[in-house]
Amino acid sequence: MLPYLINPWVLIVWIAASWVIGLLGKDKRFGFFGNFLVSFLFSPLVGAIVLLASDDRRRPPRPRAARASSVRSESRQRSDRTDKYAPSP
Repeated sequence: MLPYLINPWVLIVWIAASWVIGLLGKDKRFGFFGNFLVSFLFSPLVGAIVLLASDDRRRPPRPRAARASSVRSESRQRSDRTDKYAPSP
């Protein structure tokens, strides 16, 4: 059994599978490095289970400036509408 574990192809496939699991988990709770490390240290099968069980990362709230610009554009639209119906001088 020992020669099977020392075979370099097993190590290459192990690292490649761990890398793929890390890439698939980059938007998950543990990120790329966490998923890669779990997969590499335990096994790619355990890494895949952790990947499937983990939540997606929460998206950060939109910056305040972006909200303000959308509010400004809505107020501009409202003012454009009121200008259309304003009496002419």
